[in-house]
Amino acid sequence: MVETPHLLIDGTKMTKNIEKMAGVAGRNGVALRPHVKTHKIPTIAWAQVEAGAAGVTVAKVSKAEVMADAGLEDIFVAYPLVTDPKIRRAIRLRQKLKNLVIGVDSSEGARRLSAVALSEGQVFDVRLEVDTGLRRTGIPYHRAVELAQEIEALEGLNLTGIYTYRGAVLNDSPTLDLERAGVEEGQLMVSLAEWIREEGVELESVSLGSTPTAEFAAGVEGVTEIRPGTYVFYDRMQARLGACSLDECAATVVATVVSRPSEDLAVIDGGSKTFATDVSPGTKPLNLEGFGHVVEYPDATLERLTEEHGMLAVTAHHDLKVGDTLHVIPNHVCSTVNLHDTVYMVEGDGAVEELRVSARGKVR
Repeated sequence: MVETPHLLIDGTKMTKNIEKMAGVAGRNGVALRPHVKTHKIPTIAWAQVEAGAAGVTVAKVSKAEVMADAGLEDIFVAYPLVTDPKIRRAIRLRQKLKNLVIGVDSSEGARRLSAVALSEGQVFDVRLEVDTGLRRTGIPYHRAVELAQEIEALEGLNLTGIYTYRGAVLNDSPTLDLERAGVEEGQLMVSLAEWIREEGVELESVSLGSTPTAEFAAGVEGVTEIRPGTYVFYDRMQARLGACSLDECAATVVATVVSRPSEDLAVIDGGSKTFATDVSPGTKPLNLEGFGHVVEYPDATLERLTEEHGMLAVTAHHDLKVGDTLHVIPNHVCSTVNLHDTVYMVEGDGAVEELRVSARGKVR
């Protein structure tokens, strides 16, 4: 028996989720390059590749190193690398892989990549990151053509495409209208790619699409690749967005009721060191209640967390007692997985396998 709290993965549901997104990519004739930020586990990345993914996406060189050590050969580092140590690590990594692509979003970043590449006699394949409304990394949309031309002129760099991460955003604001958001995202990027090509810069790839928008962005003619991540497990946030049902969520935190101090309170042995808190209750447009969905008691609310305690708002009608086991679908599974050294995969026959979260904590 696995002690609680722990993160349990339903292998059957996970496999269906992997196949579902592979089908989206296949039907639309685009490449699928899942972001491994969600699971951080090489064997799951391999399952995605074996189901048809062209390669994987990571945010940090350290995560790419973990995936490369496990034999993954096609990796996109969708993040600006701007310091010499990271760039040199990418050069060493490139020697292990069939294909390595690096994100860039600034003139200074491009020049730094170019300088190190030239000093090592290397040429980096790069993609230009574009901000399409999230206001994170990415060159502002209206300046992308100029920067693409600048990158194209630099030695040591081969500009292969453009990419963006936008999520469920429409007209620069969060939205639940996933179809309009995905179509707008695709159209913005395809139009920009055409504009850049008209200025004499050849581009192969137009890469975009998060879990909630990938299905719709993939259908825009001219899009070549989608990069969803959360779909492998899904979570309560994605269910609220409408990207999945709660029943499709493959990951649950298993916790034990350790105290029932009053009729309106039950306490479980998982707190903020077990559940991610970055998707807060009551935040628009999701307006989630609490920090997770309690499968056995959907009307109970995981309303408060301290480090090792989870406080459930319940009523006298909830027959929860000390020692009971609960399954809770976390609001945000990506950050939740990052809190756990291991997950436990259960298959249809009841067999349970312990998997190490190998890329957990790899932030450099």
